[in-house]
Amino acid sequence: MTVNGGPTTPDTIVLIHGFWVTPRSWEEWKAHYQAKGYRVLTPAYPGFEVEVEALNADPTPIENLTVPAVIDHLEDVIGGLDKPPILMGHSAGGVFTQLMLDRGYGAVGVAINSAPTEGVPVVPLSQLKSTFPVLRRVGSKKAAGFTHEQWHYAFCNTFTKERSRQLYERYHIPASVRVLWGSALATLQPGHQDTFVNYDNDRAPLLFISGSDDNLMPPSVQRSNAKHYKSNTVTEVKKYPGPHLLPSRDGWEEVADDALEWAVSHAREGNARQAPSAGA
Repeated sequence: MTVNGGPTTPDTIVLIHGFWVTPRSWEEWKAHYQAKGYRVLTPAYPGFEVEVEALNADPTPIENLTVPAVIDHLEDVIGGLDKPPILMGHSAGGVFTQLMLDRGYGAVGVAINSAPTEGVPVVPLSQLKSTFPVLRRVGSKKAAGFTHEQWHYAFCNTFTKERSRQLYERYHIPASVRVLWGSALATLQPGHQDTFVNYDNDRAPLLFISGSDDNLMPPSVQRSNAKHYKSNTVTEVKKYPGPHLLPSRDGWEEVADDALEWAVSHAREGNARQAPSAGA
């Protein structure tokens, strides 16, 4: 499908990356959507604007990362647009998509293999195994990466080892131990934490997409997250064959096109948080 419709139809797609990767992980989807006539933005977390190779060589920006800083940056990017965009996030990017919708940004959201927001206690064994290499460093302020074997299990378990290694070398970076532990403990700590959303809030429609063979964020996580929403706003869940790195599976175009079709058909016109058009 291509861009069409009236003046309120979204013409911009914002793709939000997750942990252990950078905006480069969206390179195929970005080109795919641009070919359909959309403006596509892939904002990096603060300090992540450099290439994968640079972050692997010097992970200081990863060690300094905070969730509020990411939220502030996304609010600047999305709030500065002329009209509400389509928001799509993968993994932790799915959390940030939910946080943005909760704050009134975006016309519609798609969360792909999303990590859970605060209050979703589902922790499958495969998720524990996937994250253990990082979470075992409790109290560390450093950044921790995966070996290729760990990456293959967590991100690419249905891919060939050769394809998995290609993606590892192109996309993989360390993740912040501090941020991951903060997210993991959010449900157990008193008060609202960084990944809190108001599940009763009236917000734009949201689609959860899960990979049937995802070890890092299995489908049960998305199903539980979706069930937490109590408002009458549309919240749906779809499942596709594939692992955590669903945007890179063979036939990813099907997922990308289905996500876009759903988003366009459910997009809301108004959004009080969006900046007015220039000259308005």
